[in-house]
Amino acid sequence: MKTLRLICLFLATLTAFAANSEEKLVWPREIEASGNVITLYQPQLESLNGNMLDGRMAVSIKTKSDDMIFGALWFNATLLTDMEARTADLVKVEIPMIKFPDVEDESKLEQLKQLVIDDMEALDVKMSIDRILADLEDEENLELLNDQLNNNPPEIYYRSEPSVLVIIDGDPIMKTVEKSSLEYVLNTPFLILKRKSDYYLKGGDYWFTASDVLSKNWKQTKSVPKDVKKAADKMMDKEEEPEVEGNDAIPEIIVSSVPAELISSDGKLEYETIKGTSLLFVKNSENDIIMDINSQHHFVLLNGRWFSSKTLADGDWTFVEPDDLPEDFAKIPEDESIATVRASVPGTPEAKEAKYEQQMPQTAVVDRKTASVTVEYDGDPKFEKIEDSEVEYAINTASTVLRIKAKYYCVDDGIWFESTKATGPWIVSDSRPAEVDEIPPSAPVYNVKYVYIYDSTPDVVYVGYTPGYCHSYWYNGSVFYGTGYYYRPWYGSYYYPRPWTFGFGVHYNPYTGWGFNVGFSYGWFHMNYYGGGYGYWGPAGYRHGYRHGYHHGYHHGYRDGYLRGYAGGYANGRYNSRNIYNRRDRGIRSTRDVRNRDMPNRRDNVSSRPSSRPNNVYTDRDGNIMRRDNNGNWQQENKRPSTRPDLPNKSGNTNATRPSTRPTQPTQRPSTRPTQPTQRPSTRPTQPTQRPSARPATRPNTLERDFNSRNRGTTRYNNFQRSRPTTTPRSRPMPARGGGMRR
Repeated sequence: MKTLRLICLFLATLTAFAANSEEKLVWPREIEASGNVITLYQPQLESLNGNMLDGRMAVSIKTKSDDMIFGALWFNATLLTDMEARTADLVKVEIPMIKFPDVEDESKLEQLKQLVIDDMEALDVKMSIDRILADLEDEENLELLNDQLNNNPPEIYYRSEPSVLVIIDGDPIMKTVEKSSLEYVLNTPFLILKRKSDYYLKGGDYWFTASDVLSKNWKQTKSVPKDVKKAADKMMDKEEEPEVEGNDAIPEIIVSSVPAELISSDGKLEYETIKGTSLLFVKNSENDIIMDINSQHHFVLLNGRWFSSKTLADGDWTFVEPDDLPEDFAKIPEDESIATVRASVPGTPEAKEAKYEQQMPQTAVVDRKTASVTVEYDGDPKFEKIEDSEVEYAINTASTVLRIKAKYYCVDDGIWFESTKATGPWIVSDSRPAEVDEIPPSAPVYNVKYVYIYDSTPDVVYVGYTPGYCHSYWYNGSVFYGTGYYYRPWYGSYYYPRPWTFGFGVHYNPYTGWGFNVGFSYGWFHMNYYGGGYGYWGPAGYRHGYRHGYHHGYHHGYRDGYLRGYAGGYANGRYNSRNIYNRRDRGIRSTRDVRNRDMPNRRDNVSSRPSSRPNNVYTDRDGNIMRRDNNGNWQQENKRPSTRPDLPNKSGNTNATRPSTRPTQPTQRPSTRPTQPTQRPSTRPTQPTQRPSARPATRPNTLERDFNSRNRGTTRYNNFQRSRPTTTPRSRPMPARGGGMRR
C-alpha cells in the first residue's frame, strides 16, 4: 500500500511538472508591477541570426485606475534552446524601442516605458520552437548559403517483394574472429561471417549463405555450422534487436559495396490520385513514390533529394533540381497521406519551416574546468590537407581533429577544444578558427562548420550547433541529408567509418526530423560493432530507425502506418540522440538552466502567469495595435494613428526614444546579415537600434499572414506533443571514445 502511495505521488508530481512546463508556453502572459497589470502578447518574430532573435510584440497595461493602455515594443534576445523539448528561453532581452501611441503626456510616457522595460528585461521568456519557426517562415531576411552538394544518384533498386539492402563500405575487409578460424566482414553494419569458402549472413531468425559476399544469389539456409552460430551469439547484441511484427517473410538479399538505396512495394504497384493535381502516389509502399501523369515519370524522394525515372525497375535515375519539380508538387493538399513530402517541395510552408529549422541551434554551457576530451590514434597522428583551404584533418582516428596553422582543434560532441599538440592535452576553446569556413562538402569533416561558439566567461563557454553538424543541409529551397560524397574510411590496425549519405533510407519528417526508412525493421542492423560513438551517421548517432516500419505498414495500411509511425519510428531515433550534448556526463549543462537571473545586473523574482485574455492582439511594423475578431476583421486598438517609430511625434521627440536614463540617439540596423552567428557583446549596446526607415508600412494582409503563422505554429506544437513517445526510449550504451575495430 505504501508503494502504491509513492507511485501515485510520483505520477502526480510528474503531472504537475508537465502542467507547469506547459503553462510557461501559454500566451498572452501577465506581469504584476506596482499595482499595474502588464499583458504581453505572443511575440511576432522578425529575424534569427545564430542564437540572436529579433522581434516585436503588442503589450497592454491595465493601470491602478483601470485604464487600458496599448503599446508595442521591439526586442532582441539571446536564444537558449532545448531541441528535445523543442522550447527556447529568451535571455539577455534588450528593448531598443517601445511606444504607446495614445499617451501624449511625456512624463507618463517615460514612466510607462520604464515600467515595461524593467520587468520585461528581467523576465524569463519561454517559447515553443515550433511557434518560433512558424513565425519566422514568412520573413525573408534570413538567407542561407546553398551547400555545394554532390547530388549524383546512388544505385537505386526497386523490388515488389520483401527485400533487404546490405551495405558494405567499399571492398569487403575481412577480420578474424577472436579464438576462431572464422572471419567476418568488418566494414558493414550487418553480421556476415566466412567459414572456409562460404559466407553466412545472419538476419533476425534467418540465415543466408552464398559463395561470394557480393553475390546476387544469397539463399536462405537452415544448415548453419555450430561454430558460426556460436560466433554470432557472441557478436550480436540481442537487446538491441528491434521488436518487429509479422517478421515471417523471407526477403531477397541485395548486397552493395557502393552507395545504394532500396525502394519497395507490396506486390504490384497500386496508385492513388492526389486530389487537385495530375499526380499519383504509390499507396502500397512506405517509400515516397509519385508519378506525374503529364510526363509519365516516377519521382522518388531519398534523403531529401528527388530522383526521376520512366520506370522504377532499376531505371535510369536522374537527380531533379528542387526548382524543376512539376508545379503540381506544390499543390499537394496538407491532408493527403503523402503530404509529408511537402517539406521537400520549395516554397511550401513546411519547406520554409525546415529552412529555419536549419538555423535553429541546439545550445549548451561548457564548464572550462571539467569538460575534457581524449583522442586516440591508430599509430602516429596522420593528417591530410583539405584542398583549397588552410585546414588539415586527422585521418587515423575516430575523433575529428583539425590542424590549422600549427595549432590543433578537436570538435567533440559539439564542443571546440584546442591544443598545441595533436595528442593533447586539450582545453575548451573560446574561439572558433575562421579557416573552418573554407572546408568544402567534399571533406569528411565538413560538418564541423556548423558548430559555433557564441560567448564566453572565465568559467564557461556558450556553444551550439545547427543541424548541419548532424549532416542536414540546405540546398535550393529544400533540406537534404548528407553531402552526397563518398568518404573513404580509414583502415590500418583499426577501421574508422566516415559519414554516409545513401544506404540507410534516411527520410525527413516535418515534426520529428531525420530517421531510418523501413528496410531496417528486420533488426539486422548492428551499429555497435564500430565504436567511436558515431558510426556511419557521424555525430548524429541515430541508432534506432522504424521499430514497426515495413511489416507494421503491411498490417495497418502503408500510409496510415507511415503517418502515425512517429513515436514508433522517427521519434525513437530522434529522441535517443536529438541533443548531442546529452552524451556528456560532466563538463556541460543545458542552457535550459540558464535564466535572466544568471545574467549580471538583472533583477530577480520577476515572473509571469498565463493571461485569460484571447491571444488575438498584434502589432504591425509601425507600432499600431491591431485585434482580430472571430469574423476575420481587424480593429485598431490604439485610438489615434501611429507615426513611424523612427519619425518625430507631435511633441518633436522620436517615438523610439527610451527613458531619459537610456541613450536617445538610435543606431541604424545593419543592411546585411552576417553569414555566421554573431557573438553578443559583453556589454550592453550604448545606443538602441532604429528600424529601417524605408520599410513599407504593414498592410492588413501582412497581419493576416501573422495570424496564419501563429495558428500554424500552434498546430505544429500540438502535433509535436502528440508525436512524443509516452515512455523514455531505451538508449544504446556508447562505446569507448576513439574506438573502432582492430584488425
